Amino acid sequence: MSRIPTHKLPSFATSSKKWTGKQITLDLTADEAKKLEEYCQQTGKTATDVIRELIQRLRAR
Repeated sequence: MSRIPTHKLPSFATSSKKWTGKQITLDLTADEAKKLEEYCQQTGKTATDVIRELIQRLRAR
């Protein structure tokens, strides 16, 4: 099985909020990481907040 390289986002992409929830690690392709970083820079949001907002939009069946 081939492993996709992991890309660590800059430290500015971490949330300053204190959460006591579940922590996950997300492996992104280089293109996905770049897209997320660019979106964060454009919106001023952290990667954590962007991903959390996307998860909140999901509908459970």
